[in-house]
Amino acid sequence: MNQRVAALFCALAVALSACERGSSNHAPVGGTISISASADADALLPPLTLSLQGKQIGDQIFDNLADIGPALNTVGDVGFTPRFAESWRWAPDSISIDFAIDPRARWHDGVAASAEDVKATFALVKDTALGSPLSSNLENVDSVSLPDSMTARVWLHQRAPDAFWKIASSIAILPAHIIKLIPPSSLRESSFAQHPIGTGRFRFSSWDRGSRIVLIADSANYRNRPNADRVVWLVSPEYATAAVRFLSGAADFLDVVKPEYIGQVKQRGEQLITTNGSLDYGYLAFNLGDGTRSQTHPILGDCAVRRALVMAVDRNALVRSVFDTLGLVGHGPVTRALPTSDTTIGIPYDSARAARTLDSLGWKRGADGIRVRAGKRLAFSLMTPSSSAIRSKLAVLLQEQWRRSGAEVKIESLEANTFGARMENRKFDAALNAWHIDPTPSSVREEWASSEIKKGGYNETSYRSPLFDAVIDSAVKEPDPSRSVALYRRAYRILTDDAPAMWIYELRNVHGVSPRIRTAGIRADAWWANLGDWSVVGTR
Repeated sequence: MNQRVAALFCALAVALSACERGSSNHAPVGGTISISASADADALLPPLTLSLQGKQIGDQIFDNLADIGPALNTVGDVGFTPRFAESWRWAPDSISIDFAIDPRARWHDGVAASAEDVKATFALVKDTALGSPLSSNLENVDSVSLPDSMTARVWLHQRAPDAFWKIASSIAILPAHIIKLIPPSSLRESSFAQHPIGTGRFRFSSWDRGSRIVLIADSANYRNRPNADRVVWLVSPEYATAAVRFLSGAADFLDVVKPEYIGQVKQRGEQLITTNGSLDYGYLAFNLGDGTRSQTHPILGDCAVRRALVMAVDRNALVRSVFDTLGLVGHGPVTRALPTSDTTIGIPYDSARAARTLDSLGWKRGADGIRVRAGKRLAFSLMTPSSSAIRSKLAVLLQEQWRRSGAEVKIESLEANTFGARMENRKFDAALNAWHIDPTPSSVREEWASSEIKKGGYNETSYRSPLFDAVIDSAVKEPDPSRSVALYRRAYRILTDDAPAMWIYELRNVHGVSPRIRTAGIRADAWWANLGDWSVVGTR
């Protein structure tokens, strides 16, 4: 989804060494790995997936052209590992790349892979009838030509620092012999979407919605058979149930161990794997529109009101209360793992100044303490997914802090799929959302640029700023790393000052692993990246 500038990512420290491919020749083969998940996947086809669970599973079934290395460098192609493409070659002017498709690759239905798969996939992702959130990754792609059946030549509009990452790593390749027979508008409801066929090291087996998703080893896979016979995502309706499932020994892996469960994990003798940073953050989104995409929100459409509401929140207290030492206060649309981050930006906590601002805007306290202007109360709803105990707790704490400042907030706790649909359709006032960013700063453009206020677009707050758009576009295209960093930070400051969102926290990743499982490296951007190389080494 996003882009980055070379030197930026050399500084990225991934906490544990992530051996990128290759399991040990002596690794045990067989057994089942069970993963405890606190939410179900939304979709298993990468162009339609919005949830983290969906991406975890889709990444096992499908392959991209090349995978990013453990250093998470997104500039050029240094460190990338072959996947669907066994090799690639740049044109002298860097305006096209020839990807040589691995001749050993086969789709799970037995059909041989070809360059046509790349061409058909890119056409589908760019098709507005599909409305894929990944479409912006291919904005720089002019076309795909086929010099021969096993070579896909991707033509670019212009040279860009992270052009290779966007093409090779962010887009999973789909089978042309299937997707060309399905109208893009019908793909989500198709049998292919329910029973996906890829070239990944695991095959889709079954999906019992709300209960479990099962993948099985592709024993003849061109990238070698995965070590485990099966991987099962055990779906729970809420985090507490998922945690108990892991603590009871019914699951082998818990992707997030929250602070209140760390002691129990240690007492039971399970392993804790902690990363120094992550690409995950949580934020509160204000909807600047009224849900019709044509009018501004009567309260939250006012930048000054949004700034006052942010200023009234003690985010340090929120993070300490919810995460203890495993969370940090967020300072913008990227985490500290990225060299473009800037912890000096943000609207500081100042409840007295927030009160003065609201007074000056005509929002005066009524007899019950809630502010009123022209007969209208300073009231709005705050949407949160019921599956997230963290966001549910944050919602209650925010509700109280805003009550003290004179704002009346009603919490709407919604089932995860309903929450996602409301976000996508912009039918909300405010929402507590969590985000997993790509290892490239250009992703901020996809999430906040005016062009992304569209079907399938990630800009769900309807934030529009010509100044932000201009600066972020310049940052994305700037080849000089130091100038690019300066431009990104300027864009972050414009965004945070306009307050379409309040960045609350970023996480340190803490994973729980059963002693019966041997992992093969945990990458900061995706713990599941090397799942095929994990092994079952013991019994329950």
